[in-house]
Amino acid sequence: MSVEQTARDDHTAQLDDLALRVLAFEAHAWQQPGVKAAGIRDEFDMSAARYYRILGELIDSPAALRHDPMLVKRLQRLRDARAATRARRSLSNGRTLD
Repeated sequence: MSVEQTARDDHTAQLDDLALRVLAFEAHAWQQPGVKAAGIRDEFDMSAARYYRILGELIDSPAALRHDPMLVKRLQRLRDARAATRARRSLSNGRTLD
C-alpha cells in the first residue's frame, strides 16, 4: 500500500459509516426535492430534517473535507448561498437580523 493510500485511509477512518454514506448520497445529482426526500427515508430511515442536521455538521468536518474536498466545498457554497438568500429576503421584508 502506498503512503498516499495509507494517508487517505487514515483520514477516511475518522468518518463513520453513516458519514461516508451521507457523502456518497450527496454526490448524486438530485433534480427534484421530493425524490431526494424519499431517497433519504429509504436509504437512511430518518427524516429529511435529521439528515440535513447531520449533513450540516458533516460538511463542517475537517475529515469530510479531506475525504472529498470538491463535494464538501460545493455543499458549503450551496449552504452559504441559501443563507445569503434568506438574509436578503429577511432584510427586504423590513425585519432586522439579530
